Amino acid sequence: MKYSPSNSTYEDLEAASARFKKHAHQTIAHTLIFDLEDGCSKKELSRELLKLELSGLRKSRPDVQIAIRINPFRTTEFEKDITLLKVVSDYVDVVMLAKAGEAYGSAEVRDLSSILLDLNPKITIQPIIEHPRSLKIVPDLMSYNTVKHVVFGIHDFSKAMGINITPTNWIEELTYFLNQIMFEARIAGKGVIGGVETLIGEHIMPEKFIEPHDVRRWLDLHGDDESRTVYRHAVTEAEKGLTGKQVIHPGHIHLCKVAYTPSPTEINLRIRVLKAAIEADALLGGAIKFEGEMLDPPMFGKALQTLLRAHALRALNQDDTDFAISVLNKLPAQVIRENWPYGAIL
Repeated sequence: MKYSPSNSTYEDLEAASARFKKHAHQTIAHTLIFDLEDGCSKKELSRELLKLELSGLRKSRPDVQIAIRINPFRTTEFEKDITLLKVVSDYVDVVMLAKAGEAYGSAEVRDLSSILLDLNPKITIQPIIEHPRSLKIVPDLMSYNTVKHVVFGIHDFSKAMGINITPTNWIEELTYFLNQIMFEARIAGKGVIGGVETLIGEHIMPEKFIEPHDVRRWLDLHGDDESRTVYRHAVTEAEKGLTGKQVIHPGHIHLCKVAYTPSPTEINLRIRVLKAAIEADALLGGAIKFEGEMLDPPMFGKALQTLLRAHALRALNQDDTDFAISVLNKLPAQVIRENWPYGAIL
């Protein structure tokens, strides 16, 4: 339920429903997150809104994942969130657990997994790392099959650590802790979802810009400082190996998607690398010279990772998907797991 500064009141269910249909049903995001925790003041009305709208959203946009951020484990609001999930579980893909592990350790994820198993076994859990206690037990939080990704809650985490982060440099200011999460996630074969940006600019990049040079040109000519910062952060996170990013403004969606999603030019390059490796029979051993650079199996693995990431983000066409499958068929299972530890692939 959104607050309107213009008239100093919260919207009613009718207005919220109209806004929901206008924005949620037209989103270009991969996942929609409905926050019932810190970002939600009118929790009861928000739960009523979700009861009314989620079934219609699922029918209208089956391609969009639906995530609900619930309150900390075993609080009064948590129990109310579980009651809601009993009603809407058929329409929910992900439950994000706020303040994961801070009160009861990894048993929170264990018990929540048990609850969700009875409601809808397809629902996954995303623990949100918002405290050093959670970071300390992050391998335990990731040990459950219901967990496919964890989320780095940068603002609560920095508050708990007493670190003053800035909107423009928070990645550098929290890089030590982010690297810790990434290290453990890679061992566990889980993904990490990056931090929420608080900067909100005035300009929105058109969706037709998908190549890096087109994005940079738009940012140089039309973007504002906020957009440039958000894009820079998203690119950095993607380069670090994070698997997704939360955004709080519609104008950030495409900006972050192009940062995370391999462009058509990059996909084409990685395919040419893999074809050259296959032609030289070097996919599993050997080196080739490709456009002035020496490449060997680790580089071929990175090229394959690019195709698999593009597929996961729905940016790989059928011909390229078929090629990726043909490459996977040439690799031992252990090599596939080394390159893509996240489970189901194609």
